[in-house]
Amino acid sequence: MRRRAVLSVSDKRGIVELARRLSRVGFEIVSTGGTARALRDAGVGVVDVADVTGFPEMMDGRVKTLHPKVHAGILARRDHVRDRAALEKNEIVPIDVVVVNLYPFEATVDAGHSEAETIEHGVDIGGPSMVRAAAKNFFDVVVLVDPDDYEEVGREIEVGTTLLRRRQLAAKAFDHTARTDAAIANWFRGDVSESPYGTREAFPLRYGENPHQEARFVRAAGLRPHGFAASNIIQGKALSYNNLLDADAALRLARDFDLCAAVVVKHTNPCGVAVSRAGDVAAAYRAAREGDPVSAFGGVVALNRAVDAAAAACLAETFLEVVVAPSFEAGARERLAAKKNLRLVELPDFARGDAWELRSVTGGVLVMEADSAKWSRNALRVVTKRSPEEVDWGALELAWRTARVAKSNAIVLANGDSVVGVGAGQMSRVDSCRIAVEKAGAERARHAAAASDAFFPFPDGVEVLAKSGVGTVVQPGGSVKDDEVVAAADALGIAMVFTGTRHFRH
Repeated sequence: MRRRAVLSVSDKRGIVELARRLSRVGFEIVSTGGTARALRDAGVGVVDVADVTGFPEMMDGRVKTLHPKVHAGILARRDHVRDRAALEKNEIVPIDVVVVNLYPFEATVDAGHSEAETIEHGVDIGGPSMVRAAAKNFFDVVVLVDPDDYEEVGREIEVGTTLLRRRQLAAKAFDHTARTDAAIANWFRGDVSESPYGTREAFPLRYGENPHQEARFVRAAGLRPHGFAASNIIQGKALSYNNLLDADAALRLARDFDLCAAVVVKHTNPCGVAVSRAGDVAAAYRAAREGDPVSAFGGVVALNRAVDAAAAACLAETFLEVVVAPSFEAGARERLAAKKNLRLVELPDFARGDAWELRSVTGGVLVMEADSAKWSRNALRVVTKRSPEEVDWGALELAWRTARVAKSNAIVLANGDSVVGVGAGQMSRVDSCRIAVEKAGAERARHAAAASDAFFPFPDGVEVLAKSGVGTVVQPGGSVKDDEVVAAADALGIAMVFTGTRHFRH
């Protein structure tokens, strides 16, 4: 009985060499469209799929391999008498090798085609059907979806592949179709949910959390690249895993402000945050840095406005790892060029976030809706006898926005338009209060506004804040001891506001 292989690929790398190898060992090559033309141009004998099926391609190639003479040839179980009889009765030649890789959907999306063009040129039907059929029948069929496998597997085909090898190739095939389907599903969802169930590698990283750990950045497949996947690294060495985590933490907070804002992050926690109502980027950064100048050394900065020469001069005053901004003006680039190790990351779509967040755990991935809660003064509830003064509301909002992105348990102090103390990542909330007060110092803590990412379980945290001179506190509320906490605030002369919404960030 003749040996037959079907070759139909989008990625033509290595396909001619593989076809020649298969022809030499007696395979009849069946192919379609562009693959058939490439093989003929290289002098490889090819049988058109229409000659196998006895049916011409239709609808501009939408229907060509969807035929029993193709799929029965792939799916027939060689050790089943009835399957063999069906092949003989219908004069169907078994197909022992299927070489298919699918339409490059991500590349089609990236190219900015219209919806109709994306569907037509990006959504494959016959290809996935052949790949899945071949993978299902791996006991008898070799399926190849990766050109990097052609050389090694081609040599093995000459002497006979092992069942283990065919099983490995089947797994890779199903992974190929699954990733493509996930990318297509993401695209159909569009910006409504951006559910990131598929990933696509974007670029390697310098290293992981530590230099001995390899790392890479992958992006959600099927979505137009955005955020760091669409970033332009205009200066500096390659980013590391930690650089990106810190840059993302800074970005999340900086893009949350309508006012000109600067954020300094260290180990994913904000250590300095400030806004400039005059739109002065340099002033915002300088104030943010002074929030905790010791921690700011070696930090990562995000600015939600274009970086000008004046801001660049301030950035150059101390050692920083990364600066993220929507753009860098020519004068800023020139001023920072001497800082060879400083990475400048330009994000044209700075304000765009993701609707979902992913984190890995042992054996799986956690997928969570992003915390998109907004500050709304009308939704807040003053629970103490004393209400915040009008001048306190801006500091309360700044502290609250910062507490949302700091690691739990988080306490943030803000005075005027600057964050002056952050206590985060502690096992007890009262310890976070002590750290925030210590970071602020006596002068800056006096009359400051404080935000807590979750409720105070006891009055002790409020007592620590009041002792330092903090005048107003915003917190979610919801503790069984809320009454005691509010009573303590009243006794200490603190104004307290409940939001009703918790903002843990682990």
